Amino acid sequence: MSEPSAPRALRIHGSTDLRRPIVILAYAGWNDGGEAATTAIAHLLESFTATKLATLDTEDFLDFTVVRPHVRPREGGRREIRWPDHEFFAIRAETQPFDLVVGLGVEPHLRWRAFCGEIEELVRRVEARLVILLGAFLDEVIYSQPIQVVGASTDAELSAKLGLSPSRYEGPTGIVGVLGETIARAGTPTLSLWARLPHYVQASPNSRAALALLQRIESAIGFPIDKKSLESAAATFDQEVSEAIAADPQLSAYVRELKRRAFSQ
Repeated sequence: MSEPSAPRALRIHGSTDLRRPIVILAYAGWNDGGEAATTAIAHLLESFTATKLATLDTEDFLDFTVVRPHVRPREGGRREIRWPDHEFFAIRAETQPFDLVVGLGVEPHLRWRAFCGEIEELVRRVEARLVILLGAFLDEVIYSQPIQVVGASTDAELSAKLGLSPSRYEGPTGIVGVLGETIARAGTPTLSLWARLPHYVQASPNSRAALALLQRIESAIGFPIDKKSLESAAATFDQEVSEAIAADPQLSAYVRELKRRAFSQ
C-alpha cells in the first residue's frame, strides 16, 4: 500500500471560477529594492475590492527567526499569533473582461523548488493566462530622471508591444527569476518587470518606483488603476530625496559625475 501524500501547503479559500485571470506577484526581500514591488502590490490591494482567494502556509519555506511572526492582543485578554503566510487575493473588475489574482509574500529561505511548485499549482487552479512578476534592483542611475522599468516576457507579442528585449543578465537570481522560469516551463506565459533604482538612495518605500511599475502594468494589460494617492506619495518622495542629496556635498558630486558620464555617451 502506498503512503498517503503530504498535504499541500496551498489552501484555497474562495472560488477559482475567474474570468481569464492575470496573476500578479511580488516578494519582499532580495528582489524588492526600495520595497518598490511590494508597495505596488499593496497599492493594488488598497485600490480595489479584493477578496482572499488562497493562502500558502510558509512553515516549510521561511526561517521564522529571520521573518518573525507577530503577536497582537485579542478580546478577553487573549493574544493572537499572526504568521507571515503568503496570501493571494482575487480582484473582480466589472469594467474589464478579465480578473486579477494578486499575491504578496516574502522570498522563501528554504525549498525553492517546492515553493515554486505550490505557486504553479495556484496558477493552474485559476487557469491563469499570464503571470506578471514584479521586482526592483539597485543600479547606477540618476535619481531625478524617470524610473526606468526593464523586463522580459515569454510571450513574443507582449514583448513586441512593450518593446522588451531578451535579458542578458548572468549572475545570482532571486525567487522572481526562478518562479518565472518554473511557470513558463509549465506552459503559462510570464512577464517580469523590474524597476531600476539609484543605489545611493536608501529611503524606503520608493513610491516613485512603485508608481512606475503600476504604470507599466497598465500599459501591458490595459487594466486602469487609480494611482492618485501613489502619485502624491511619489512627489513627496522625490522632493525629500532631492533635498537630501542637495544637502550632502559628497553625494551631490557623485550625482553630477553620473550625469556627466550619462550625457557624454
